[in-house]
Amino acid sequence: MVEYRIDRHSGVATYVQIVQQTKQALRLGHLVPGDRLPTAREVVEATAINPNTVLKAYRELEREGLVEARRGLGTFVRRSLGTTPADSPLHGELDAWAARAREAGLDRDDVAALFTAALDQHFTQHAAAPARPHSQGDPS
Repeated sequence: MVEYRIDRHSGVATYVQIVQQTKQALRLGHLVPGDRLPTAREVVEATAINPNTVLKAYRELEREGLVEARRGLGTFVRRSLGTTPADSPLHGELDAWAARAREAGLDRDDVAALFTAALDQHFTQHAAAPARPHSQGDPS
């Protein structure tokens, strides 16, 4: 089951944090179709947020077709996202990179900026064209 962590200083709405964390759990395979999300009461007890905030997040997830509410039973995952499980070799490489970045003295914001720049470079600028290897004579 997913455990939500709310950062009250992030500037991101609490319900959006719940939606984002649920989607991340779906992408990493921590949540799979059929899994039950924590009840609003369980989330409130763990995070001290308003129950309506949890319900708003769950309604958003339901609107996107990711979960479904079953009256009297709870909210259940309908479908997954992504194809990269948490035990992927890529996850291990990224984890090692993050550890090296921390050892080098970078803080979380520095690492996030570097990672976001890399994502932008590889997924935004090249979104229209498939990635291709560079040869030594290729100036691009």
